[in-house]
Amino acid sequence: MTTLRGTLPPGSPDYVYLPFEVPPGTTGLTVAYTYDRPSVPPGTPGNALDVGLFDERGIELGGRGFRGWSGGARAEFFVRADEATPGYLPGPLHPGTWHIALGPYTVAPQGLSYEVTVTLTEGQAGKTPVPVYPPARATGRGRDWYRGDCHLHSWHSDGRRTPAEIAALARAAGLDFINSSDHNTTSSHAHWADAAGEDLLVLLGEEVTTRNGHVLALGIEPGTFVDWRYRARDHRWAHFAREIRRAGGLVVPAHPHAGCVGCAWKFGFAEADAVEVWNGLWTPDDEVTLAAWDGLLVASVREDRAWLAAMGDSDAHRAPDVVGHPQTVVLADDLTREAILDGLRAGRSYVAESSTVSLAFTVTADGGEQAGIGERLAVPADTPLTVRLGVSGAPRCSVRFVTDQGVAFTGDPLPVSGAGTVEWRTTAARAAYVRAELRHETAAGPVPGAMAAFTNPVFLGR
Repeated sequence: MTTLRGTLPPGSPDYVYLPFEVPPGTTGLTVAYTYDRPSVPPGTPGNALDVGLFDERGIELGGRGFRGWSGGARAEFFVRADEATPGYLPGPLHPGTWHIALGPYTVAPQGLSYEVTVTLTEGQAGKTPVPVYPPARATGRGRDWYRGDCHLHSWHSDGRRTPAEIAALARAAGLDFINSSDHNTTSSHAHWADAAGEDLLVLLGEEVTTRNGHVLALGIEPGTFVDWRYRARDHRWAHFAREIRRAGGLVVPAHPHAGCVGCAWKFGFAEADAVEVWNGLWTPDDEVTLAAWDGLLVASVREDRAWLAAMGDSDAHRAPDVVGHPQTVVLADDLTREAILDGLRAGRSYVAESSTVSLAFTVTADGGEQAGIGERLAVPADTPLTVRLGVSGAPRCSVRFVTDQGVAFTGDPLPVSGAGTVEWRTTAARAAYVRAELRHETAAGPVPGAMAAFTNPVFLGR
């Protein structure tokens, strides 16, 4: 047994590495850690210390030495060849210098004193299991609208639900696909195969949780590890964004205006494939993100460049977090990893608070030409256009049409049946794009109500 002690002062590095030796014949290790939590003045962050493990292959950024991360979710973990604590990767314990990785998330003015105990065991090594991953295809309906939640946490990070429990809740929420996104680890990837099925496509990912914001590596190749140990000023983000795309995934900044420590997105959107506009219950930071995303849309039409699609996810960790609130509804050629990612990347999607809410959004020219969500209706600027939104499952909600000029139309509340169709006339000269919002009633006068659903835009004109 080895005990490692120390004190980290305020302003410590983001990550501190504690080396220890693993001798030949070691078949298992257990790590336990504690740290002090002194009282602090109101409004001052106290101590919070994350933990992880790197093996003899080293701690190099983006290297091969990663063996697991539990953040602050666990006070103890183990690693053996045949099994490991959720968040950690089973496998042989090769001799050499290993490292405990400490992440001082916040440090009190008094400093952070820690104690880490490493216990090594010998004996007969178990057999490392061959990972089995979920299939990249489920039984779909051909080209259709598919519902998914791409931001979910299991007990492999700071969630409290098993993959099987999450899958059951996803089915109950009417979802067709989900994406695993545990913080800074891929250990769950080999534990989703039994939870997937012909009726549920499970994509594999990671929530890359840096100190300057979080990003979903969505739908990456099984077992792909994306490092998180950098800040925006380190100029390493573009490299890892490209790594995500090389692994077949999408780069999706998550809750970019959240108020938690280290959650606000500081890397910019040049490397993003989409952005998570709605995260969990609709809150003021989602309203800010919606406005910021709309500003990105305006810039894209002003500068004639690519636009960024919006998504919505639950970020569910534990009860009472609701899997599938909200959910992204995407038009895809089939229920496959490739088709779903293509639809999300192209913005052929809308976001709804639940599976009871359905939208049908189109823009039609008087000559008959038509475009849907994420598409362009390439007609002359003066061509009369009809914007039409069909809604079901949204009683007493109001429809708003938003263009690059702002909110252009607000309809009367839908009937208690929750179904209706709203139309508005415009031209491409008056609107470079149009998108739809579905809002709940509000008693706050001009302040818009909580979101029930919103669409990606339809672009207008040539």
